[in-house]
Amino acid sequence: MLKKNLLSIAVVTAAMSLAACNDTETVADPAATDATTEEAVVEPAVGTAPVAEADPVVDPMAETDTVGTQTIAELAAGNENLTILTAALQAAGLDTMLMEDTKYTVFAPTDDAFAPVLEKLGVTKEELLANTELLKKVLPYHVVAMEVKAADIPYGTDIETANGATISISDANVITDATGGTANITGTDIMATNGVVHTIDAVLMPE
Repeated sequence: MLKKNLLSIAVVTAAMSLAACNDTETVADPAATDATTEEAVVEPAVGTAPVAEADPVVDPMAETDTVGTQTIAELAAGNENLTILTAALQAAGLDTMLMEDTKYTVFAPTDDAFAPVLEKLGVTKEELLANTELLKKVLPYHVVAMEVKAADIPYGTDIETANGATISISDANVITDATGGTANITGTDIMATNGVVHTIDAVLMPE
């Protein structure tokens, strides 16, 4: 009887051990489970905006040529500091010359530049404008029959003007006329369709 009971206990124990083994085999390795069941996190694709073309870099020191849209006569007429010169050109009938396609360089006296001339001659502006013979002699002395920008001025060289007399310009941009008088170039390279204008602070006298 004792042997039978021991045998029964042994059978039950073996069965329990077998069941335990089966349970152990079916338990999945937590690490393996995590590895196989964990879904990879994918970052949502971010749309990239098209790359805009960068504007070209402009060198502020680079030289640029300004293209004129008006003739020299039109530029003078539209400049509030050249009203006397404009009136003088019109009175002498020389404004039409400065509207031609031929290239010119004009050293243009400002309104303030005429004040010493009026005082020296002892005349009014109206009297000066009425003296067309004088204007036709003096005004062409301010014109060179070619386009000469500031960078191309031949310093220290006699420059022939439209009336046949010459002027000379120093490297300090000071013009000396036939009488020994001087004028400073105060503004340069005002571009026109038919040449260039440089403003000066005195009226040039041919003799």
